[in-house]
Amino acid sequence: MSILIAPSVLAADFANLQQEVEMLNKSDADYIHVDIMDGVFVPNISFGLPVTEAIKRHALKPLDVHLMIINPDQYLEAFKNAGAAIISVHVEACNHLHRTLQAIKDLGCQAGVAINPHTSIETIRNVIQDIDMVCIMSVNPGFGGQKFIEHTYTKIKDLKKMISETGANTKIEIDGGVNANNAQMLKDAGADVLVAGNFVFSAADPKQVIADLKVLK
Repeated sequence: MSILIAPSVLAADFANLQQEVEMLNKSDADYIHVDIMDGVFVPNISFGLPVTEAIKRHALKPLDVHLMIINPDQYLEAFKNAGAAIISVHVEACNHLHRTLQAIKDLGCQAGVAINPHTSIETIRNVIQDIDMVCIMSVNPGFGGQKFIEHTYTKIKDLKKMISETGANTKIEIDGGVNANNAQMLKDAGADVLVAGNFVFSAADPKQVIADLKVLK
């Protein structure tokens, strides 16, 4: 199956966000990845509902909304209404993960779970069949442009094995430090979706970078 690409607008030019979204519309990207940070769960503040709504007004690709926030349950409906097609919550932020996943699905969105670098994939074994996409953080969440964590490859392989053993239909998404040097290895390890921020938006031709990622064998 062809790899799916989800450029992260966290790395976009915020002063020209409409133009950046329209560029992604014309590209081979599959999703638009929207990172929501609250300055509490992660040491940074990005943007929230108004900017998500603004992106949605111009986006022709589904919004892949990644909630890096505490108490995500109270915002699920709001982000659905803002345009999210996929809502991912952090396993570390959810006391009742199964209930949260069901709430996301009841809203008509795909349910995702993000896992920080220090967190074992075993934390989601009992709910893997309820998860549409697992977002493995390959950097510590909060800031773009960080160095890729090499242990991610092992984590992908272990998660792929879990998905196979349980008969789940879960996709594996990789978020952080994705570039031309590791993209093929990530796909070979079992990744289905690659989030790319600086690698795309700092390029002279972002659409070509996305096109090159799409043709990984």
